[in-house]
Amino acid sequence: MGLRSFIHKMTAPRLRGVLPRGDLKMVFVVNHSLKMGKGKIAAQVGHGAVQSVMKAGAKKPEYLEAWLASGQKKICVKGDDADHLSRIESQAKQNHILTSCVHDAGHTQIPSGSFTILALGPAESDALEPITGTLKLL
Repeated sequence: MGLRSFIHKMTAPRLRGVLPRGDLKMVFVVNHSLKMGKGKIAAQVGHGAVQSVMKAGAKKPEYLEAWLASGQKKICVKGDDADHLSRIESQAKQNHILTSCVHDAGHTQIPSGSFTILALGPAESDALEPITGTLKLL
């Protein structure tokens, strides 16, 4: 058992819901209008992944457990701008999909408070497809 698995087993809340069916993934919608560099995007997606895992552990531990067990699939796609990310977030929330918003601290390339990443999930791929399926891969 790896360290991550050990820590997860020790700290994860007991499952209380029905396990999700089908393929699970997280989708990270990148605010393409900010023209972030590759390293900046990677850091912001990392923030989104951590936020999503923590939120799922608290609100939907059965989804987190299933996602961890299935290979932790993650997809990065392009969003047009902050308004586009907000519209996607609203649609996801209407469909009961967990969302996490990443806003930059402003220490490097972009202004403080910029909406950089919208993280969705973990959720069933079938639930995410109508929301993010038309977006281009990063």
